Parts: sequence; C-alpha cells; structure tokens
Amino acid sequence: MGIANEEAIKQLQSLTEDVDEPLKNTFKTMHQGYPIETLVRFLKARDWNVAKAHKMLVDCLQWRIENEIDQMLAKPIIPIDLYRAVRDSQLVGLSGYSKRYTCFLLFYGLPVIALGVGLSTFDKASVHYYVQSHIQMNEYRDRVVLPSATKKQGRHIGACLKVLDMTGLKLSALNQIKLLSVISTIDDLNYPEKTDTYYVVNAPYVFSACWKVVKPLVQERTRRKVQVLQGCGRDELLKVSMLSSLIIIMLKLDK
Repeated sequence: MGIANEEAIKQLQSLTEDVDEPLKNTFKTMHQGYPIETLVRFLKARDWNVAKAHKMLVDCLQWRIENEIDQMLAKPIIPIDLYRAVRDSQLVGLSGYSKRYTCFLLFYGLPVIALGVGLSTFDKASVHYYVQSHIQMNEYRDRVVLPSATKKQGRHIGACLKVLDMTGLKLSALNQIKLLSVISTIDDLNYPEKTDTYYVVNAPYVFSACWKVVKPLVQERTRRKVQVLQGCGRDELLKVSMLSSLIIIMLKLDK
C-alpha cells in the first residue's frame, strides 16, 4: 500500500472519530473488529478520495440507524409461511471456501456463495420482503460467515466469491428490474467491496439481452468483477474452489 493510500486511511480514520455516538456504535457493528479494513473498502469504492469516501461512509451509517440494520437479524420475516416463500423464490446458499492464490490477489479461504439467479422468481411477496431478506443475508455474511472464515484462516477475510447460475433465465426476469435496482443500490452504497468476483455460469442466449438492461444499474467497479464462464464453468471454478465446494455448488444450482 502506497504512502498516499496510507495517508488517506489516516485522514478518513480521523474524520470517522468525530461522528456522533450513534454512528460510532453502528460502525462497530459493521466493522466487526476491523475498522481500518472497513475504511479501506469505502476508500476503494470512491477511488481513494477521502471526502467522497467520508460522505459515503456517513451516509451508510445513517442508513443503518434509520433502518435499524443492527437489529435486522433479530427481525424475522413473519408469518413463517411468508418467510419460506421468500427464501424458496430467492435461491442462495454458502457452498464452501476458495483455494486459489494468484500473483496479485489472495483468494484462499474466501466464502463461496452460490445463487440460482435464473430460477429465483421473486414473485411470492412484495419488494419490501425481498429487500429485507437480502439485507438479512448481507448482515449474516458480514457478522457470522466472514468472521468465522477470518477465525478459521487466521487472517482477515472481508469478501466472498459468488457463483451466479443463470439456468432457467427468461426475459420475463426483467419484470423484477425494480427489485434488482433497489438491491443493487443498497449493495453499492452500503456494502462496497464485499464480493471479490462474480462468476456467471450456464448463461442462456437471453442472458446477453438481460445483461444489457441490468448493466447500467451496476457500478463500473462491480461490472469489472463479473466473469461469464463457458457452460457450467467447471474447469474455471475448480481453479478457485475446492472440489468438495464445487460439488456443493453444482448440487445447489441443480436444485
């Protein structure tokens, strides 16, 4: 990390220390014992511009307070039938951990999350409940999955890999563009740099048309992380994920 970046971190850290107590409290919940790494995420999201990163962070902390995000995991979607309907139509699951080292990025030990995008219908409840469910999964990842991976690896793990399965994708999926826009905005503004790479697999011919519509809704820094793999992407996924994890991914995606 260069001298300029280190200075940016110090400046943002100093600015963060001046925020009100409620913001400090929710920041503690968010950083899970790794405040500097969290500041770096926001700096990266704003190209190391301290003023912009500070505004982004403060806006995020205020959003957390206004929406009671710290209590989100204690707010179940009720009744239980509604909860099951939401989760059954929003297919996502932890499948294992990555194994790959590269010259520039250390991928080992990152949680690998499989999402059945093509078969997720998002049609069993209102947008509100799917957004609530998405935020709950984000918070569970940040407060349970990533801290567990950090403890397991003996070093800070602050991001995951995602496998997006497009099996069953239809043009009618664009009917959920409002929901996708809301979720994308929440992630870009409040959970920056939480996914290292998005692997798209089993992309049918309609994927290109859908991607053209969705792409403008996604930040450029996120678009650069998207890799569309050939077919089911088995060979490529084996390079970054242990065989046992890949088997679990395929089973989840088959379901």
